[in-house]
Amino acid sequence: MKKRRVADPVQVYLEPADHARLERLARQLDTTKSEVLRHGVDALERQLLDSAPHPALRLIGLAAAERPGVPTLDAGLGHDAALADAEETAWTRGRRRRGC
Repeated sequence: MKKRRVADPVQVYLEPADHARLERLARQLDTTKSEVLRHGVDALERQLLDSAPHPALRLIGLAAAERPGVPTLDAGLGHDAALADAEETAWTRGRRRRGC
């Protein structure tokens, strides 16, 4: 039979308003304050590791590739050409303003 390990204790200092929120959540969820905190840690970890909302990962197409029906963006394809076109367009607009 596998012996169950006791969880490591953690001491947390909360402002009175945060402590009240923790107690309210524990009552609403019919669970312990420790369980509410564990759920909070899990939710924060999922939020930080989820690539969908991360702007850099969306740019390179990783987040889009994970969602069915959303076309994958390949930011590397034509990157240099897009930058060069944008730069040339900026030069052209600058010349027209100066009357060249």
